[in-house]
Amino acid sequence: MKTNLAAISAALTLCITLGFSQPAEARNYPCSKGKGGVSHCTSDGKFVCKDGTISRSKKKCAR
Repeated sequence: MKTNLAAISAALTLCITLGFSQPAEARNYPCSKGKGGVSHCTSDGKFVCKDGTISRSKKKCAR
């Protein structure tokens, strides 16, 4: 009985942890994934990624 209770408790904790962390990881931001994040903005409002590429995001970058 003790083993089953510990296993159920561990599984429940894992489910709760994954349930709360999934939505935050599902969001897309300019320069996400392997681009390293946003470095800076261009004068016309485009995002420049830390790897030097220009993001294809339709959002405008605020200086």
